Amino acid sequence: MIKSLQVKDYALIEHVNVEFGSGLNIITGETGAGKSILIDAMSLLLGDRASTEVVRKDAAKSVVEGIFDVELNTKVKKILEQNDIEFSPELIMRREISLKGSNRCFINDTPVSLSLIKDVGNLLVDLHGQHEHQSLLRTETHIEFLDEYGNFDGLLEEYSGLYRQLSKLTLELNSLKEQETILWEKKDIYAYQIKEIDNITPEDGEEEKLNEELNILENSEKLLELTSSVYELIYDSENSVNDQLGKIQNEIKELYGIDKSFSDVSSEIDSALTLINDISKFIRDYKSRVDIDPQHLGEIRDRLGALNLLKKKYGGSIKAVLKHRERIGREFDLAENYSENILKLEAQINELRKKSGAAAETISKKRKETAKKIQKDVKEALGFLGIPDSEFTVQINQIPADETSENYILVSGKCFKANHSGYDEVEFFISTNRGEDPKPLVKVASGGEVSRIMLALKTILAKNDKLPLLIFDEIDTGVSGRIAQKVGQALKSLAQYHQIISITHLPQIAALADHHYSVEKKLNEERVVSSISKLKDNERIREVAKLMSGEIITEASLNGAKELMGL
Repeated sequence: MIKSLQVKDYALIEHVNVEFGSGLNIITGETGAGKSILIDAMSLLLGDRASTEVVRKDAAKSVVEGIFDVELNTKVKKILEQNDIEFSPELIMRREISLKGSNRCFINDTPVSLSLIKDVGNLLVDLHGQHEHQSLLRTETHIEFLDEYGNFDGLLEEYSGLYRQLSKLTLELNSLKEQETILWEKKDIYAYQIKEIDNITPEDGEEEKLNEELNILENSEKLLELTSSVYELIYDSENSVNDQLGKIQNEIKELYGIDKSFSDVSSEIDSALTLINDISKFIRDYKSRVDIDPQHLGEIRDRLGALNLLKKKYGGSIKAVLKHRERIGREFDLAENYSENILKLEAQINELRKKSGAAAETISKKRKETAKKIQKDVKEALGFLGIPDSEFTVQINQIPADETSENYILVSGKCFKANHSGYDEVEFFISTNRGEDPKPLVKVASGGEVSRIMLALKTILAKNDKLPLLIFDEIDTGVSGRIAQKVGQALKSLAQYHQIISITHLPQIAALADHHYSVEKKLNEERVVSSISKLKDNERIREVAKLMSGEIITEASLNGAKELMGL
């Protein structure tokens, strides 16, 4: 639901900030006061096209901001997460229209595209009037309304899983067929490259080890010379370090015999001798392993040369060579087993076409049963709303396909065009006058009649329709008296399941408001401005009375207003 709407410098509005409540919110005011400007501002917020003409005179930009309660709206949460926008229980949507021509959109203070604003708006609001947000006037939504009314989500989920798998495998098959010529053309090249790489059998990390070994072998003479020199200095000469430390050790022991304070020094000398012995042993063992082998040196150089050649040809590194080998191996296997893979995929796809067809047929039967009920309920609702001779029909058709079509399904052995919803094409048809054939709902003339059709549909779909906010602009056009009261009752009933905002001129509808707002046009410093205020109980009575009797409010109209309001 919407918690508040703030509009700045938009048309006749200088600045309004209105807070809406749950249930039925009614907006009234004289013709031209600016009621529809508020709805236009809401439409702008929901993604309608913008024009700099809406910017109020002497202002730099228009700003429209809405705060929505989306705590339980999982669809909104999902779309925000998909677009890396932080989710919070309160969603803030804002649009700014600048005279400079810039059009900025924000969700939770994050700049977003207009298309995302529109996508989120379509999950929050259904706006009925001369606007784009009349979801029932978009043919593609009719199947969704029918399915929600039928409440067979489980069947749809089962079917959509099969259809997704079918689509995936069909894409895989098409891709494989497109690759056929390329695969056969490259098969011999791949065979040569595989043989060349496999003959050398490079290993990840091998180069580093070989270079280390090469460095040692290339410096083997120097290593032998240096290790011999070090070993002699430490251990093997007349005045070696080992001998000198041995003499020092004996003399320290004599000192220790005289003065016990040499205890620590004596221990340190012992440790030094142990360390020297360890070092000399390591040097001796290392010296014995030094290998001056020109043949082995040549073998390592040849191996590194072969690896470098592979690197130059296949990616610049051994890791890249191995990845290339893996890829061409798959491509080669694909070419070798091409026919077998095609047959396997075609068999899997054909089986999925049958399973998808069976699931879609079950859903189609459920839709036909649901259609009969919805036709009856809408006709009754329209009769209640003053259109007694209406005919409402739900047309469900299927489009045949052939084996050249994309993602067709098989129903009783026949091919049909399909999508994520099944193989049904659903459209609502309406006739509001006796003797006229029903026509597509999307082509019905706009006005009070179409608003009542929408209201009738919304009334019977109320429990299943998941849009939290419904806005009705001028729903009472061409309605009066008893029918107005019926329209009001229908709105009141609908408000049990949705937040409703409705603009009206009729006291019978205004009297049923849970929250009542009045729009006025005033002169402020030689400029006309529109403002909106929420009415208190006594103000509501006077406003309803004014709708009954005009500007001159009489005692009779006040009593009549109280009676309508049940006070």
